Amino acid sequence: MFSGGTLMEAEVIWVVVAGAFVLFMTPGLALFYGGLSQTKSAVNMMMMSFAAMGLVAITWTLWGDAISFGSSIGGLFGNPTDNFAAFTSFEEAGDGLVWVGFGGTFAIITTALISGAIADRAKFSAWMIFVPIWLTLVYAPLAHWVWGDGGLLVEGGLIGDAVGEAVDFAGGLVVHMCAGLAALALVLVIGPRSNFAPTKAHNVPLVLLGASILWFGWFGFNLGEAGSTDEISLNWLNTMLAPAAALTAWLLTEWARGKKPSPVGAASGIVAGLVAITPAVAHVQPIGAILLGAVSGAICCFAVDFKYGKYDDTLDVVGLHFVAGLWGTIAIGLFGYEDIYGEGRTGLLVGGGAELLIAQVVACVVTLVFAFGATYLIGMAIHKTIGFRVDEQVEEEGIDSAAHQAEAYIMPSAEQPMVR
Repeated sequence: MFSGGTLMEAEVIWVVVAGAFVLFMTPGLALFYGGLSQTKSAVNMMMMSFAAMGLVAITWTLWGDAISFGSSIGGLFGNPTDNFAAFTSFEEAGDGLVWVGFGGTFAIITTALISGAIADRAKFSAWMIFVPIWLTLVYAPLAHWVWGDGGLLVEGGLIGDAVGEAVDFAGGLVVHMCAGLAALALVLVIGPRSNFAPTKAHNVPLVLLGASILWFGWFGFNLGEAGSTDEISLNWLNTMLAPAAALTAWLLTEWARGKKPSPVGAASGIVAGLVAITPAVAHVQPIGAILLGAVSGAICCFAVDFKYGKYDDTLDVVGLHFVAGLWGTIAIGLFGYEDIYGEGRTGLLVGGGAELLIAQVVACVVTLVFAFGATYLIGMAIHKTIGFRVDEQVEEEGIDSAAHQAEAYIMPSAEQPMVR
């Protein structure tokens, strides 16, 4: 992933277009989360995604990219001076700058994903502090472990050489498991909402629109690094099939559980399927993408209810991104195939041995321990100093007015009627 190298002009243009698709996912996420949240905190929820766009883009370009893809220091992180402020990429001929930008869009959406778990109760100022610290200490090092030259989980790294290189095409470990685990850590630090209970989306059309934009942008997510027309074709079809299967499986699971098939369930099923196919998109056949998506839709339909009485993951970041990301990453070890170039290993259930499955499981365990533990420490440090949670009165009345002097909807009153 993000291997760089010299690209032809048309390929550079494609990476730019794919990166724009991925960047567009974050406003789509803002709509998705905004529609799911309470009316009185919808603006705050969307602002957390937009704040991530600003803060991550700058932090990533200054040192995040270098920590992820610079020359390895003990397999733990890249040398931040190698490409500080994209200086080396600017000086050298080639396509270095386009890869800095493309990688930045992934970092942006990953960070924004976390915010849904702490909706309705997190200080916006604490979030602004958390974002660059988390990107620097959690996301960028993990990206180095999985995608960097000499990182812990790849060939040449300590764990990669011991158990085999982990496979993660576009972010099952680095994006979705990482974000889901970070979300879990933060909700345990901050605690549940004062009115923690099942809530209904306040604006279902926004949820469906946001999910549609996410699906659209995901084609850039899964195709931007594809190295040939054959791989592009496979990744395109798999990115269509997995969420389609997950959507269908989610609705059928709701039906089987005695519920009505819901629009929020359909949107959530799309996200679950997209998450699950992300690490495996270039390593499963189309029938595998359907199976992978169907399983993710069914298990995530149950997983989003697991939180009740345990932790308050407001918008189901853990139940969707961690669970589907975990499933998609491990599934590669079960029925993954060699990539389109005939390279790599085959999964246990399709004629291969257990080597790939072991590598995938080990990578998941390493990601779980690191992403959760490091985020918990960062969140606790912020919570114990400036505080990560708004006052009870602000939570009760809604964060939008207190934090942003804005409201999602302004209703006319008798004293101040709406002017047409």
